[in-house]
Amino acid sequence: MKESMTICLITLLSLGLGAQTAFRFDGQEVVPGTKRHFSITLSDASSYETIIPITIFHGTEDGPVLGITAGVHGYEYAPILAGQELIGRIDPGQLNGTVILVQIANVGSFLGRSPYRSPADQKNLNRAFPGNANGTITDRLAAYLSKEVIGRCDYFLDMHSGDAPEDLMSYCAYYHHDDWPDLSEQSKQMALHMGFDHVVIFNTTEQDYIKEGSPSLYCSAEAYKQGIPSVDIECGRLGLVEVQYVDQIVTAVESVLCHLKITPGQPVVMDQVALVSERTSMSSLHDGFFYPLKASGDYVLQGMKLGYITNFFNETIAEVHAERSGTIMYILGTPPVNRGETIASIGSIQK
Repeated sequence: MKESMTICLITLLSLGLGAQTAFRFDGQEVVPGTKRHFSITLSDASSYETIIPITIFHGTEDGPVLGITAGVHGYEYAPILAGQELIGRIDPGQLNGTVILVQIANVGSFLGRSPYRSPADQKNLNRAFPGNANGTITDRLAAYLSKEVIGRCDYFLDMHSGDAPEDLMSYCAYYHHDDWPDLSEQSKQMALHMGFDHVVIFNTTEQDYIKEGSPSLYCSAEAYKQGIPSVDIECGRLGLVEVQYVDQIVTAVESVLCHLKITPGQPVVMDQVALVSERTSMSSLHDGFFYPLKASGDYVLQGMKLGYITNFFNETIAEVHAERSGTIMYILGTPPVNRGETIASIGSIQK
């Protein structure tokens, strides 16, 4: 009897039964234990054409699908370069499940060195979700990512950094909604196992963008709205390439892979994590030059002077003061400032 059972098991394995099956993407199969690169071509009615470079890592064992996007803003280089590093660091032979890594979601913005917006249609991809398959190129990018990437995932991570003018403090963030406690807790646990000492809570309970029938706007918000545990990384500043931030993002991704049991090993566990429950932004009332007197990560008291604004003749026309006490999450780090633009954001630590 034992011998016949062994023969039966060998036969099943030889037929590929009981093992991980191939992962289908873009009409092609990624066999277990391999990675495969895809170059997805999209164009709009104006004949503008772009690509989305995507790498699929398909494990040898069954498990969840983790989606990761970099380059939703193409001038945010730290996560884009972290994605390049991860091509060689994620071993599909050691995976339980699948990783879909969007290397650069907005190639047009990346190649055009364009902060925030696509040079093709002047739209911000991170305000375009869930997108429109019949719209301009940014709308179509969002629609493709919403359906073909996010829609395939069990967990989701969107990676950002401080764009060209933003002196940003590194942190990660997760989504919370009072009516979705299980989904929110799974998102929170992902964030707590990424190695960041500051974790921002995106409380969406009263937010219009999370309500049914409203556009989700943000890439990771679209995932959360689809019922997928979702987190963000914000790591890097001023559109610079700084190795420590690239490495920090790679470490965070590898840690969350361990947390989700997609890869073996233990995730990073922080002794203490500061939860940022509220953020207050200060906007400029003027066009001109902004001179910061504080930097990201600084703790400030309400009323403290953060910087000042001059006109084009170097005459001071306004001072900027902290509207609440807390930690500066980001502050403008380059001189230009526009009327209505956010100058600084201050986060309050949950007690």
